[in-house]
Amino acid sequence: MKAPTPFRPLILLSLLAVLSACTRDTPEQPVAVAAPPVQAAPTPLQAHQRELTGSLLNIPLAAEVELALLAVDQRGRPHATLGTAQLRSNGTPLDFRLVFDPQTFSKHSRVELHGRANQAGKLILRLPPQPIIQANSQTLGALHLVPAP
Repeated sequence: MKAPTPFRPLILLSLLAVLSACTRDTPEQPVAVAAPPVQAAPTPLQAHQRELTGSLLNIPLAAEVELALLAVDQRGRPHATLGTAQLRSNGTPLDFRLVFDPQTFSKHSRVELHGRANQAGKLILRLPPQPIIQANSQTLGALHLVPAP
């Protein structure tokens, strides 16, 4: 039998040190809080487009909001969709921009802006129908959503 070499214990010790370092729990790094996404500048409207803008109030955090510009018949039933917008609330007043084509607007006698807010798949709020009289770009201001029945 050969006598152990002086490097053998050193190699064994180094191997154990590497293995123990791999199994150690690393201290948790502080979790960075994600900054709210920066909204890009709105794309300019094409010559044939118009827009409705405003803000929606009292929408809870993380609610999903859908706005629709609808042509409605004499009984108030939706007949055609002229434009839609999907938004996600961050708990503050929610600015919106809904783009539509005024050519389709003129084909209908009655046009309304409708909206609803869902949270966890459940309808929680609705926007009372807002009549839109003109096919021009308009700022509607602050709109309040009300509890859904």
